[in-house]
Order: sequence, then structure tokens, then C-alpha cells
Amino acid sequence: MIDRRLFLGGASLAAVGGTLLATAGCSRDEGGDELTSGGARIGALPVRVANETGTFPDSEVRAYVVGTDPATGTQSWVDADGVAHPVAESDNTDDGFTDYSIPLDSVGELSLPFMSGRIYFALGGKLRFKVVTDGNGRPALQYPAGWVETDPSHGVLHDTVEFTHNETGMYCNTSMVDQFSVPLAIRLQGEADQTTGTFKPGGRDAVFATLSADPVFSRLVLSEGNHVIAPGHALDAGLFPADYYDSYIDQVWERYSTTDLRVTTNAGTFTGRVDGSGNLVFDGGVAPIPRPSTRDVFFCDGALAAPNDGVTGPVAAILGAAFNRSTLLDTAEHPVTDPAAFYRHETTNRYAAVFHENTEDGKAYGFAFDDVSDFASYVQDHAPVSLDVTLTPF
Repeated sequence: MIDRRLFLGGASLAAVGGTLLATAGCSRDEGGDELTSGGARIGALPVRVANETGTFPDSEVRAYVVGTDPATGTQSWVDADGVAHPVAESDNTDDGFTDYSIPLDSVGELSLPFMSGRIYFALGGKLRFKVVTDGNGRPALQYPAGWVETDPSHGVLHDTVEFTHNETGMYCNTSMVDQFSVPLAIRLQGEADQTTGTFKPGGRDAVFATLSADPVFSRLVLSEGNHVIAPGHALDAGLFPADYYDSYIDQVWERYSTTDLRVTTNAGTFTGRVDGSGNLVFDGGVAPIPRPSTRDVFFCDGALAAPNDGVTGPVAAILGAAFNRSTLLDTAEHPVTDPAAFYRHETTNRYAAVFHENTEDGKAYGFAFDDVSDFASYVQDHAPVSLDVTLTPF
């Protein structure tokens, strides 16, 4: 499975210079488009978009394809013809922002070159991307941060499909890791025919209603009703209790000070206990894991940061999933693979849970490592021929 970090930058992606990773690619022409000797774009993948919102006409739906160009490592945007262009400060021509939008009524389909990035869909308004200069003096794209009240894109309904498209295939997912506005479904065809992310009928309304009725998570539903934001972002904005998970974390740390915790990854099974210094210490070369905070749990970061090292990273990712799904007090064997065991504790990530409850296949990306045990709305194909994105009914 491709590393989730190839897709997700979380809060950092909205910062100046936040990038998405990609793999090295091929030679390019002067216009920035990858070409074969016959002039065809290398790797061009057709993307068909179906607007089934029932609320917004195609003329009010805009797509934005942005990410990192694999041939140059530069941040790029893709036009309606599927041609990638490096971002430049001179692109800030729309009241100080770029206009990389592709109106849905202006194209039959989109086309993805080899790159790693996101397709944003905005309904009823424009998203405000801005090109700035990063710390190394290079052009960098400032992404919308819809969970931030002062962000110029805050009031615009929008959501994303994340992807990495390269010589080895297409890897893509829908995501609610930062926020949720628009229910999206993706279908990837190639060696297989795979669909994920489809909401149940009335699923969007159910998400808003369920969270609105919760005494703690109700503040994730923003007053204008356009979107709900992830609890980590709400915590940073002072809308969510910073100690929400503290009691649960204390119980976990107490239990595993006298009981072995076993975590199985592709590298083997690692056994750990909380030592006298308060760290969760595993055998097998896993780095000690300090006691996490509530924020660490929601962001799967800080004490639960998962380095791409094949040892500590996978263990930390499994622990991050176990905290969000609240399974650590139920069993000492992880990961837990039975979804019936998830989100049952009084203290749990109800934001993530509600998406799994309201998707047809039970899969969603409600937190950064929701792919643990394959519960993310993620598909991949090594010989892709097309991607379909459906903006499903509200």
C-alpha cells in the first residue's frame, strides 16, 4: 500500500510552501506538458466528473487540479487540457489570488498527467489559491484551509480527491481528514473496477445531524452549515476540548504499564510496555513513544508521528488508529480488524465514526491513518484507464 503521507499534508498543506510528494518522471516540452515522441501526453488519465448534487448546476461547479510535478519537483497546476504548469506569483491575477479553476460546464472530462496532488471541487464559489515565495525563494502554492474561519475559502463548499499518478499506477482516495462538505464517490477502472466513498442516501444530512446532536462534537458543525471540520482543527481553534482524550490515554498508559501490548506490522510483531519514565517502549528497534496528548491522537502526530522507516512508523500508525477507534482497552493485540469493535468507548473519534456509518462500503478517511486495516476510502490500480468522480446527491 502506498504511504498515506504521499497524499496528506493535513494542516501543513495549507501553510506557505506545503507540497505533495511525487516520483520522478519524464522529459517535457516548453509548455510544461509531458510528451511521447508522437506528441501524446505521457500517462494522461481521463477523469470524468458527474454532478449529481441536485443542488448546483454544472456552471456553479469548479474543479482545480494542483500538486507536485514529478519531472521538476515544482508545485504545479493543471489546465482544462490536462497540461501541467509551474505555479508563479504572476498567476495572482484575481484580486490577488490565482484562478486555476476549470468550470465543469466547460469541459467534457479532465485529464491527469503524472503528478501527485489533489482535485478540488468547489460549489457555488471560487477557491482562493495564492502563490507566494517559500523560504528558499521558490514559488509555492498556498492551499485553501476551509477549517480556518479567516481563510478566504472558508465559506465555499468544497472537497477533494487526493491522488498519486505515476508510472506504477494510480493511487487515490476521498478524504475527510481536515473537513467535510461535499459527498464524493470515486470509481477507478483498469486491472479492476473499484468504487469507494459513496454515501448512503441521505448520508450527508445524517453526518450533519449526528454531529449536531452530540454535546461535544456539535461545535465541529460550522454555523453556516456548509461544512464540518475535523476535531483536531476545532481543538486548535478553541472549539473542542483539548483534554478530550486525556482520561482514556491515562487508562491506556496505566494498563500497559503492567500488561504487554503487541502490535503486528509487515515487519513482525513488536511487544511493548510503559516504562518508569512514562514512555511506551517496544522491542525490535521501535523508538520509544511518549504519552500522547489529545491533539496528538486526532492529528496522529507529535508522540504518534509515524516516520517512514518501516519499523517505528507502522507501529505508531497502528497506535494512532487504535486511539481514534478506541480499541486499546478492549484488547492487547493490534491492529484490530473487526469494524464492529470500533468507536464503542464513550471517548472516541465520533467525527470519523459518522463517516464510516454513512458510506456504502463503510470506508472513509476520517483521520490520517484510517487506512490501518484497510478502512480508508482508497483505491489503487497498476494499469488505470479512467477515473470517475461523482458529486453525489445532497
